[in-house]
Amino acid sequence: MNKVILMGRLTRDPEVRYSQGEQPMAIARYTLAVNRRFSRNDEEQSADFIGCVAFGRSGEFAEKYLRKGIKIAIVGRIQTGSYTNKDGQRIYTTEVVVEEQEFVESKNASGGRENASSGAARDSAGDGFMNIPDGIDEELPFN
Repeated sequence: MNKVILMGRLTRDPEVRYSQGEQPMAIARYTLAVNRRFSRNDEEQSADFIGCVAFGRSGEFAEKYLRKGIKIAIVGRIQTGSYTNKDGQRIYTTEVVVEEQEFVESKNASGGRENASSGAARDSAGDGFMNIPDGIDEELPFN
């Protein structure tokens, strides 16, 4: 079984590209900073920086909603690979292929940015949930 569950903060906005072909597919790459549970020798809490890649609808979701500093939880699988760089050296890679991703805290708690045009849609009603404007239901990427 190959299953990974992570919770952390994005270190930067996702980098999104689209595949070539008749039906382009979104490919989003981002890095999660995941705090380690325990520290060694009275050090400050340290983190692991884990590369993640999301394809298709998950990639589109990442492009539209994920930003630097947002705390998310993901479920996926570890994938390894390799390539030869321009110097002829073999480079080995390890990343998490995202199968599920979701927010784990409100936008206010993450100190997220907000622009003036979308401010009304994102105002909190004080209950930790975001108000969604009318007519946007078809755009949400949830099943």
